[in-house]
Amino acid sequence: MSDYSSERCYAPSEAPGKQSGLIASVEKGSPAEEAGLQAGMVLTHVDGVELHDLIDWLWLSDEMSIEVFGVAPCDEEDETGEEEDESCDGGTFEFEAILEREPGQVWGVEFEECIFDSMRLCKNACIFCFMTMLPPNMRETLYLRDDDYRLSFLQGNFVTLTNTTDEDIQRIIEMNLSPLHVSVHAISADVRKRLIGKYEARGREALEELLDAGIGLHTQIVLVPGINDGEELSRTLSWLEAHENVLSCGIVPLGYTRHQTRFDRSYNDASDAREIIEALAPYQEHARQKLGRTRFHLADEFYLNAGIEVPAAEFYDGFEQYEDGIGMVRSFIDDWDAAIEAPKSVSWLESAASSGKTIHLICGEAFGKFFAPLLEGSGLRPCIDIVSIRNDFFGGNVDVSGLLCGSDVLRGIENIKYRMDSEDIVALPSIMFNACGVTLDDCTISSLSEASGVELNVVSSTVEGLVSMCAEYFG
Repeated sequence: MSDYSSERCYAPSEAPGKQSGLIASVEKGSPAEEAGLQAGMVLTHVDGVELHDLIDWLWLSDEMSIEVFGVAPCDEEDETGEEEDESCDGGTFEFEAILEREPGQVWGVEFEECIFDSMRLCKNACIFCFMTMLPPNMRETLYLRDDDYRLSFLQGNFVTLTNTTDEDIQRIIEMNLSPLHVSVHAISADVRKRLIGKYEARGREALEELLDAGIGLHTQIVLVPGINDGEELSRTLSWLEAHENVLSCGIVPLGYTRHQTRFDRSYNDASDAREIIEALAPYQEHARQKLGRTRFHLADEFYLNAGIEVPAAEFYDGFEQYEDGIGMVRSFIDDWDAAIEAPKSVSWLESAASSGKTIHLICGEAFGKFFAPLLEGSGLRPCIDIVSIRNDFFGGNVDVSGLLCGSDVLRGIENIKYRMDSEDIVALPSIMFNACGVTLDDCTISSLSEASGVELNVVSSTVEGLVSMCAEYFG
């Protein structure tokens, strides 16, 4: 069992203050439970050393026996109505405990957050920052810009390193916090300054120091037309290619909304997308010949916009940049083909064709673009109605299902009511809801059902989830 759970409502409403290690849960029968630790307690020190984050905990607790210190909430009163513990000060009391375990045994502690002190916030002025293009008056969490190297190591967040101190760099090297995920964007100082802002030099300095120390880096380039493509892209790729500790490079296109005036195009035109695909090809081929892996990857949008089939699975080096939207389409296609061809799918596929029933699947325009041919090939096109919704809430070139908002969904449902039968169902992708079940514009599945007058279902954004829903509905 993991000592940390990421299934939280991301993110806190403000940069978190000093909170140390708040325990979310303790595994039954674990060394932590045996030592008396409980959910709600806060760990502050291990063997006398203060905890700042999950990394400290993992580093300091890598022993068979540790002594932990912290604070715990007091029970307000006992059964007689009297205060139970006079040692309580301000509703908490300090505690210490000895934890012991067997080789290979985990402590059984799960923390509420992986950062115990203040989150490192972004100090840059990136011209392409999506959070600066959000409409006003959304919930505060959506405007929080983190740039914390600890989240880069623990969760795969891309960071610029512009706010790292010498002590941070030394800690990364000493603890071997590898690999990190780093946004590079460009290598020329003038271009980096235009893209990132005045702190770009610190980011490159830290980048080079980490590479020289042997820290592995998964890198990212957000490609902005006319700024870091063309010759600058070639310079950046050549620089990255020369550093063996650059494990991968993911190139993603500029995303922009209508709530800004700087951008009006990205790489949505087929010719523009093909140009980038062709520019990257020599670097990919060289990496495959020299290293046996592709190393340089393009976001799925480039292939979809160019009208070119996405590469085969082996091209993606184990999908190491999957969370950056690289390889998701290929993974979905392969999983879909395997699921449809599986023997257990035969019965519901046959019944679907004659059922006369329909699943109306709400999705973003990008998903609808590549899913429609898959449905045609599997004979399910009459049974699954793809409802591709234009994203008017954000506008610009936003077309992914994960950024769909409730207001756009309601408009889409209103447009399909005329073709819905009584047995039909409407399904929304789970990816449009956060861990708390809320959309970006603060709608829940129940509020959307009530507003639309239609019973709505949430389906997992995976092939497994979609096929499972189909088997249950048509089977």
